[in-house]
Amino acid sequence: MGKKPADRVLAETEAKAFLATIRTSPRKLNLVAESIRGLKADVALNALTFSKRRIAVIVRTVLQSAIANAENNHQLDVDRLYVAEAHVGKAMVMKRWKARARGRVGRIEKPFSNLTVIVRERAEAAGE
Repeated sequence: MGKKPADRVLAETEAKAFLATIRTSPRKLNLVAESIRGLKADVALNALTFSKRRIAVIVRTVLQSAIANAENNHQLDVDRLYVAEAHVGKAMVMKRWKARARGRVGRIEKPFSNLTVIVRERAEAAGE
């Protein structure tokens, strides 16, 4: 068991958004999260808008929330934001069963995921 890890402290140039118990498997969600890591915020929003994956709609709302947090709570410049991190974690798994032949059971697992998106403001270039 042990102690729970300490919460990650955000830097002054970062903002975070978190969504728990998303109804999809972490493996599928990570494919979408992987596609936006390191991208500028507006490019990531465009990529998620035109993605064919169902879960991209939810990832887009979490990214929009992180951008809004950066703008309103941390007074960061929206034009210089990029997706610094996008973590996917396991949440609960609903277990169901389905009757099979000869009195047996087929186990059905319905996994849930957690998503954390952290946006960071790029440092100003020396030429600006």
